[in-house]
Amino acid sequence: DSVTANVSGTSAIGLIGVGLLGSALAERLISQGFRLKGFDIDPSKRNDFAKRGGVAVNRPEEVVQDCQILLLSLPSSEIVRSLLTALQSELQPGQVILDTTTGDPCEMVSIAEFLNSVGVHYMEASVAGSSVQVQNGEVTLFVGGDSQVFENVKSILGSITKQYYYLGPTGSASRFKLVHNLLLGLHRAVLAEGLHFAETLDFDPGEVLRILMNTPAASTVMQTKGEQMVSRNYTPQAKLSQHLKDVRLILTEARRHNIPTPLSQLHETLLEQAEQQGLGDQDNSAVIEVFRSQKGVTE
Repeated sequence: DSVTANVSGTSAIGLIGVGLLGSALAERLISQGFRLKGFDIDPSKRNDFAKRGGVAVNRPEEVVQDCQILLLSLPSSEIVRSLLTALQSELQPGQVILDTTTGDPCEMVSIAEFLNSVGVHYMEASVAGSSVQVQNGEVTLFVGGDSQVFENVKSILGSITKQYYYLGPTGSASRFKLVHNLLLGLHRAVLAEGLHFAETLDFDPGEVLRILMNTPAASTVMQTKGEQMVSRNYTPQAKLSQHLKDVRLILTEARRHNIPTPLSQLHETLLEQAEQQGLGDQDNSAVIEVFRSQKGVTE
């Protein structure tokens, strides 16, 4: 059909949002032989995109007009809705939008309904993993939307990563991403508290990390974030403020379903403290600095 033809043909894939995640997706797809046309509101990010081999344009309308397949990599579902509403007159029936944004599941369903009304297909493609993992093809994608459209875009999904899961109608992938991010974020917070605990007990944090990696306490988070916490190098692979946004989405969804989430509530407080310390644009592993800055417990 038309979707399959355009994916497998010579038409460029559109990309709106070439920040940390978007630029990594661009690099990955370009390395797999896809042609990309992209836009970002930040001119420096557009320049970086062009240096990676993409065709950078100055207006999002140019992406929508020229591409049958559109990838979105934006900070929130509210921004996605605002953008697509502004671009409504440019959208073309039969286009497919793959949205990698971690957003509010209810908002994602609403966006899908809006796009469906103008004949545009909407698929969630939530990304589990950092920008570095995207570049290496080591992420997992959670996909939600129409099952037939899912079949038609497998060539793109499979070029990003071999690990992707179709979870059901729109909203399913966003909800599952919140489950994933709840666990991942708490793993990071636990590692941060544990390493700080060890440091305060006069153990060398690097050695602590090396030893723990060979014990039942080991985790993937130790591999991906442990060294950053030890070296205090917080060059962002995924920004702390972005995860705080995700934790707030988790808590909102929990309230909708009357689900107790006491650990995530504590996590929200930790991340808010990190933001107050000016760590919001740093890597999310910088959460350990909240522990390092706190006064010791007194009797």
